[in-house]
Amino acid sequence: MTNMVWKRNEVESPCVQLCVVHTAERICTGCYRTLDEISRWSKMDSAERAEIMEELPSRKPRLAKRRGGRAARQKQS
Repeated sequence: MTNMVWKRNEVESPCVQLCVVHTAERICTGCYRTLDEISRWSKMDSAERAEIMEELPSRKPRLAKRRGGRAARQKQS
């Protein structure tokens, strides 16, 4: 009997278990996927997953940090 672990030959999920959706951008602040991408991930083929994985780093700059809390948000309105 071998001690090998069975692995699937597909693109792994980028999930880092920090699941918070950015209110303006509507993407997860942990993995940078959209809600649609997260919900469809298990149904996607490897090519579609790889395409999304390649795009994820470019989404990070869109997540500007909020400054000033509630008072600052009310001033923006």
